[in-house]
Amino acid sequence: MNRKHFKLAVLFMAAFVIIIGLTACEKQEKAEHVMTPNQSAHVMITDAELTWVDGPSSLPDGATMVVLEGDPTKAGLFTLRFKLPANYKVPPHFHPAEEHVTVLSGSFSMGLGENFDESALKELPVAGFAVMPTGVRHFAWSKDGATIQLHGMGPWAITYVNPADDPRTLTSSEK
Repeated sequence: MNRKHFKLAVLFMAAFVIIIGLTACEKQEKAEHVMTPNQSAHVMITDAELTWVDGPSSLPDGATMVVLEGDPTKAGLFTLRFKLPANYKVPPHFHPAEEHVTVLSGSFSMGLGENFDESALKELPVAGFAVMPTGVRHFAWSKDGATIQLHGMGPWAITYVNPADDPRTLTSSEK
């Protein structure tokens, strides 16, 4: 092979590598936009479009909620919002997966431990954020009311440290 043919071959190979590289980048870019198994469409919601319902029976009465995405009862990502009234208290409990909480309005306080201890609470103001690892015993309180966003990996559950605190086992007169 003469020198001229060698240079053409090198140029051809360089162009080929660049084209393959651009194609791979394009495929990677498209792959990053593939929906997760739990997501069947884009989700874009304004506050005015939300339909609030009573909170789950696993939480004390008074909370309202909306599911923004996913299904917390099934495997996969989910996002929920809760509106909590003033003096809303969640007794010590834990979850089977990490809990991620963001405060959207008001203030929300959380503490660690197996007993509700007001002196152990840390107040999270608007934009405050907390992550509770799997199995960590914790409790919560909103003195003046709050809207929080909770996201995590389902299936989601709450187990109360003291079974007597579980609203699912209380009679209506005990709630």
